Amino acid sequence: MIPWLHLSTATMPGGGGTLRLMQRGQEFSIMAEGGIELMNSRLSGSEQALAGLTAERLAGRPGQRVLIGGLGMGFTLRAALAAWPKETRIVVGELAPEVVDWARGPMAAVYGGCLDDPRVSLAVGDVRDQIRGEAVWDAILLDVDNGPEGLTRRANDSLYDVAGLAAARAALKPGGVLAVWSSAPHAVFSRRVRSAGFVVEELKVKAGPGRRKASHVIWLAVKR
Repeated sequence: MIPWLHLSTATMPGGGGTLRLMQRGQEFSIMAEGGIELMNSRLSGSEQALAGLTAERLAGRPGQRVLIGGLGMGFTLRAALAAWPKETRIVVGELAPEVVDWARGPMAAVYGGCLDDPRVSLAVGDVRDQIRGEAVWDAILLDVDNGPEGLTRRANDSLYDVAGLAAARAALKPGGVLAVWSSAPHAVFSRRVRSAGFVVEELKVKAGPGRRKASHVIWLAVKR
């Protein structure tokens, strides 16, 4: 068994603890405190589905603007670049500058140069600032923390509470989509997003190949 190597540590702004970048052979993992794995380079299916399913729901809308909350390992961004037309503009909000450094450094092959695509703008900081800014979005994709049941930063909860959902809805164009990724079902959030003025689909998607029982949850919430 090849041992895990600790490559780097990121300190989350706002007292959110730390993230550790680990490598084992060609496999990478980003772990929260306590050794809890948040993402793995071998498991990308649900992150790709977050972008692909959202793009399907918005097919045919011209000149779309898409906000992705959380760079992660770039899987959602790469899928968005593949799924949306070339005139689409995509903004990625990433809280931890170190994650951007990892994307351009030890994990450059995993990201595949997606941050250099001219359609992409990177906003280092809290994605809530983008949601509450002046821009209006066709889609907001949230792959932040572990989903509504956060693990790394208590402030992330405000993306998924009543006020956070209201802010996301206000930032969307009519018919726009709020897409939310979660590592597991969350009954309270399901009820909350349905009460926030959205038409909602809740989908279970595979986390990755070779793990038939491993699945994640995506909510696709369309602004009425």
